[in-house]
Amino acid sequence: MAAATGLANYLLFCYCTREFSKMRLNHLLVTVCLLISTRSLVPASSDDLVRIGLKKRPLDLHGLKAARMSRMRGKNGKSLNALHPHDSDVDIISLKNYMDAQYYGEIGIGSPPQKFTVIFDTGSSNLWVPSSKCILSIACLFHHKYKHTKSKSYEENGNSCAIHYGSGSVSGILSQDNVKVGDLVVEKQVFMEATKEGSLTFVVAHFDGILGLGFQEISVGDVVPVWYNMLEQGLVKEKVFSFWLNRNTDAKDGGELVFGGVDPNHFKGKHTYVPITQKGYWQFEMEDFMIGNHSTGYCKGGCAAIVDSGTSLLAGPTGVITQVNHAIGAEGVVSIECKQVISDYGEQIWDLLVAGVQPDKVCLQISLCAPKGDRSASANIKQVVEENKEHISAGDDLVCTACELLVYWVRNQLKEKDTKDQVFDYVNQLCESLPSPMGESAIDCNALSKMPNVTFTIGSKNFTLTPEQYVLKTGEGPATLCVSGFIALDVPPPRGPLWIFGDVFMGVYHTVFDYGNVQLGFAEAT
Repeated sequence: MAAATGLANYLLFCYCTREFSKMRLNHLLVTVCLLISTRSLVPASSDDLVRIGLKKRPLDLHGLKAARMSRMRGKNGKSLNALHPHDSDVDIISLKNYMDAQYYGEIGIGSPPQKFTVIFDTGSSNLWVPSSKCILSIACLFHHKYKHTKSKSYEENGNSCAIHYGSGSVSGILSQDNVKVGDLVVEKQVFMEATKEGSLTFVVAHFDGILGLGFQEISVGDVVPVWYNMLEQGLVKEKVFSFWLNRNTDAKDGGELVFGGVDPNHFKGKHTYVPITQKGYWQFEMEDFMIGNHSTGYCKGGCAAIVDSGTSLLAGPTGVITQVNHAIGAEGVVSIECKQVISDYGEQIWDLLVAGVQPDKVCLQISLCAPKGDRSASANIKQVVEENKEHISAGDDLVCTACELLVYWVRNQLKEKDTKDQVFDYVNQLCESLPSPMGESAIDCNALSKMPNVTFTIGSKNFTLTPEQYVLKTGEGPATLCVSGFIALDVPPPRGPLWIFGDVFMGVYHTVFDYGNVQLGFAEAT
């Protein structure tokens, strides 16, 4: 996300759900955009498992909560956390920012241990916490800061690094010290001391830093992740960690993160295992995605997906997510450009597609898109959300984006042999269901019983989410607000398109991150 579409612009664009009053919208901006949970540690048990207890913090409807940092695409298609070193001694990792819950727990750094709360994040691979040298950033005033002078095990590194978010950035220096996770002590761990936190996000956040659990391939500066050192130093019995997230909002405990194995009390039956298809993120292949009992056809030939413990929602390509939100009655920003393109160019798009013009040439032929080399229409479609976010004020780009979406939708409906009127009636409805610039969509809480299930086919097995599981609720009584658990986000080739399975999925299905066998396992959570 470009800097122009940071937290302030996100709050600006959240207003367009038309079924809510201004008062309810204010609550929506506070609660839907910025959901918070907490994590705390418990000691290792006698079964050789290191357990990280997860606890929940009640939602504060009157306070601004921090947006979770979520990793999204790099401009040059390297990886989602694309590295763009500007200088030889500076590593930069590009992240994205959208409405995410925060799950965090306590760790210790140094000898004696200095306590910090960190997000345990499978979508990144570095550890960072605020530094005592951070004196000019307001965010550092509200969080614990690492003081290397108080640690007997500190060793200087000194290399610079930076992390950039849509609504701010974190930068600092690399240092080395012992890191305590539960009862385990990881020795000589390299991490970043953040000396500058340039974002309101960090001011109001309940976490101090992030502990990444991804592969080293996406680690800034090729720093060895905490999990790798945990294995290298023989601190856990098995090369496995697992997440159980308790989605019962009334429960005291929020779940548990287990290092060194799995707890059989956290799941039913057996896990379905699938291989990691590309190291970096915990990436696997999804075979199909169904709305109700009908396949969307979007994953014909397979869809790449990652499991991300730091993301609360389920993210996917704009075209199919818009169809999902339409099917479940979710309403986002009514795109003026989308409807205007239908009104002005719908007939031409129809005629060109019927005449056999290649989809990737249609918008170019009617002069709504500039030439883009040999890029296919499908590749264009899969970039529409990023183009929308990064060029929200650039009319030409947004009109081109709307045109490409319409071509995609109309082409799909032509295959169903519907009449022109039926097609454009459906396409108009899809325009109304387009997500807002940040992707959030609201739902009528009274309509859950009428919504379809959604199903993901993984490892030849179906994993189903019911409306009660994919809809997020906040507030109580008349103030209850419901939000779609699906968010549109397009990752361009070669890394994308990509689905991101966050807590909406992980809360229903216990997830095993099997590093030793390079695979993921899913089973029904208890």
